[in-house]
Amino acid sequence: MLGVPFDKVTMADTLRIIGEMILSKRPHYLATANVDFAVQALRDVELQRILAEADLVLCDGMPLVWASRLLGNPLPERVTGSDLVPLLLAEAERRGWRVYFLGGAEASLERATTNTREKYPRLQLVGSYSPPFKPLVDMDHDDVLRRLQAARPDIVLVAFGCPKQEKWIRMHFVASGVPVSIGVGATIDFLGGTVRRAPQWMQKTGLEWIFRLLQEPKRLFKRYAVDLVVFGRAIATQWWALRHRPTHGSKSDAVGIKESIHGSSEIVRFGERLDAAAVEKYRDLLRLLHASEGNVLADLSQIQFIDSTGLGLLIRLLKQLRSDERQLILIAPSAPVVRALELMHVTSMFTTAPDIAAGQELIRVREGERPVGVDLDLSGRVGPLVWTGEVVAANVDAVWNMTQYYLELRNGSTTDVTIRLDGVRFIDSTGVRLMLKVRKHGVKLGMNVGFVSPTPAVLNVLRIVRLDNLLLR
Repeated sequence: MLGVPFDKVTMADTLRIIGEMILSKRPHYLATANVDFAVQALRDVELQRILAEADLVLCDGMPLVWASRLLGNPLPERVTGSDLVPLLLAEAERRGWRVYFLGGAEASLERATTNTREKYPRLQLVGSYSPPFKPLVDMDHDDVLRRLQAARPDIVLVAFGCPKQEKWIRMHFVASGVPVSIGVGATIDFLGGTVRRAPQWMQKTGLEWIFRLLQEPKRLFKRYAVDLVVFGRAIATQWWALRHRPTHGSKSDAVGIKESIHGSSEIVRFGERLDAAAVEKYRDLLRLLHASEGNVLADLSQIQFIDSTGLGLLIRLLKQLRSDERQLILIAPSAPVVRALELMHVTSMFTTAPDIAAGQELIRVREGERPVGVDLDLSGRVGPLVWTGEVVAANVDAVWNMTQYYLELRNGSTTDVTIRLDGVRFIDSTGVRLMLKVRKHGVKLGMNVGFVSPTPAVLNVLRIVRLDNLLLR
């Protein structure tokens, strides 16, 4: 819905999956997404990507359940963070999982910690911390990470509010080593008793938002009003554009054909329809591709109809391949596919090529891509520094080391340094913090460092945090 791939899970499913994540000892992150998340993701490409890559996206609100029914692929139930956390704490007490509370107002966090220890006396609540309130880029991230690494929790509940908590988790969930990181919003306040939940009948009928609005009208009225208008209009548009249509003899039963290209890539060819019925026939596709090792070229040229479920399949395929450090290239997407990607505001998430040969060449170029390069003019003089590809948590140290070397190499020869961003497809909050760090380091060296030519995705991220005027020339 609105470009966010919600997982079709119940509360019982969620608890089981979390248990499996903890047993794996590998880092994962979950998002409890409500209507406000979906609306924010329409304009925030970083949040949209975070939700697209999350290990589990839970439906936190009845309006989303109702919308999923309208779109033809109903979610089984809502799984809210405020309902999940008490059950998760009880399960953690029973199974010996270690839990950490991060965020929330200090007084509320103290009360939540006290109440939790009283209610779950055998629970291993291994720590809690409320960092000083600052914008995400100004936080002392190293201090928080040191606390988490020392406590070694199995689960960290992060309560910074959306989208700050989701961006913080995405920046650090791997480095923290915590098996399960969950953004829980106001749940810490609920545990502390500083904010009351709506009565059960309001929760079950989808009216909990009215109760919350009455509690904090000044803070929530504008948000809820905007969400109601934007979400309602967007869901209606999605339903109309991607509504079910008769097949009229089209090849609705066509199944993707998987074939190898020189053992390095896989081609997946889709039939004329990629809807809920067809996705059922493709359910083994993700498993088969996960078992392979190559990149994937998805031929979408024959698709005449795609619905919300079909688009969700493409996003899940993209997520799976990225987690395996593999690439997905959409080959010659048909007009209906292009319209669907634009409608869901997810065009920038995907890479397209006009044919198989061009897709192979694009993969080859990206596999040889370096995160930093230097322009040289015809006389061999050093030109602007060029950042390329993606500047994210996974490679930010490499980008910093090479940028620092470049600045110190030019120290004394110039007072004005330009870094080009036209080759950067995406940057996350870690990359924004790096830009600030580079600028500060330049000042230390007596240089004026500025960034130029951002791509639309980079410009979006900078504008969301209101740093475009500071960092760009």
